[in-house]
Amino acid sequence: MTTTIPASATDLEEMLADGRVSAMFADGKPTAEFGEFIRAYAKALQEQGTELAAQVREETQRVLAEYLKEHGTEQVNRLDLAPGKQVKASSSAPGTKVDALFNSQEDFLRAVWYRNSDPSAVQAQEQIRAIRNSFGSTIPADGGFLIPETLRANLLQVALESAIVRPRATVIPMDSLRVPLPVVDDTSHASSVYGGMIGYWTEEAGALSDTSASFGRVVLEARKLTGYSEVPNELFQDSVVSFAAFLNQVWPQAIAFFEDSAFFSGTGAGEPLGFLNAPGAVAVAKESGQAADTIVWENIVKMYARMLPSSLGKAVWVANIDTFPELATMALSVGTGGGPVWLNNGVEGPPMTILGRPVIFTEKAEILGDAGDLNFVDFSYYLVGDRQAMSLETSPHYKFKNDQTAVRIIERVDGRPWLNSAITPQNGSNTLSAYVKIAARA
Repeated sequence: MTTTIPASATDLEEMLADGRVSAMFADGKPTAEFGEFIRAYAKALQEQGTELAAQVREETQRVLAEYLKEHGTEQVNRLDLAPGKQVKASSSAPGTKVDALFNSQEDFLRAVWYRNSDPSAVQAQEQIRAIRNSFGSTIPADGGFLIPETLRANLLQVALESAIVRPRATVIPMDSLRVPLPVVDDTSHASSVYGGMIGYWTEEAGALSDTSASFGRVVLEARKLTGYSEVPNELFQDSVVSFAAFLNQVWPQAIAFFEDSAFFSGTGAGEPLGFLNAPGAVAVAKESGQAADTIVWENIVKMYARMLPSSLGKAVWVANIDTFPELATMALSVGTGGGPVWLNNGVEGPPMTILGRPVIFTEKAEILGDAGDLNFVDFSYYLVGDRQAMSLETSPHYKFKNDQTAVRIIERVDGRPWLNSAITPQNGSNTLSAYVKIAARA
């Protein structure tokens, strides 16, 4: 049909007012063109991303997952991202379709360079574009060349050497834009567990009491993390091998850095929600009379006591490097004297554990004295959604006068704390959590 479809209710009202719709009526009756117009208008509004469309997508995903599970055809490929484990290419990731097009990473980089007019490179570019567009979940034109899965796995492998959260978190491969995960709405163990389940001692043949768990959900939504570099054209022409080495070493460290930063303190608005901002995090108050920007042994002990008992064997201490002088010199008070906590002879390094759990120093934690400069965290209660796709694109336009190529790499990932609230124990005076931080000491 040739009639312009209005993009909103206001446009439709204007169209009705100026008489353009009258052409779709004959003898006072609507024509077939009018019916086609109404269907096209409804379809246009539905495709704009309304809440109903989101609900339909989620319900479709849920029903499909249940069908696959019931018929024994469900297959979930999870990346083994435990510390020290080799990251393998995922057979279900979109980038596996690109692997067969190239013999090496250098061939891939040569192909995606915009100046490469070799027929085989042009053909490879067209094939990559087709694969990329077929996997678009929002706007197919966004992004660049889909990175081969073997190269993406190598990038993640190097990133894991410097990442803090990802190798210890629960990683969920995402096969769609949004992945809702069920969680137990567990907030208190004072009278029940799992949000409403109660156990009763019952006499023989006695009536059973009805109890059930309370459920909620956490939604992972793929966020776009973009990296950008300006590369001299001579590097593509004369030393693509060196650039491949740069891509393999420098970019993974940058990706890991910005991922971690978001997993630590992200706001959840257009980026992951960091564990420091988790609704279930607890903050241990400073001691009475404690000086500003200090850490005392009592802070450590009370933080340890706020960790979920089931997580004491998995939690790690994560601290800003500025806290090291405070940790290394803190003492346990005994009467009018005391003794150091971190025993060290000045020759060997510090034990790098506190109460038997590892200490990780990083610049991504908050500065000394602020809330979150020292944290005790079980990262298995942090979810990382991995879209399992990276893309790379080059452009000559932005730095044309400098004879440079702009290179952009895009990863899609999300992060979200699993606990929605701190948990009140059955017996105890304080709430417990998998994310424990020390409060500000100003």
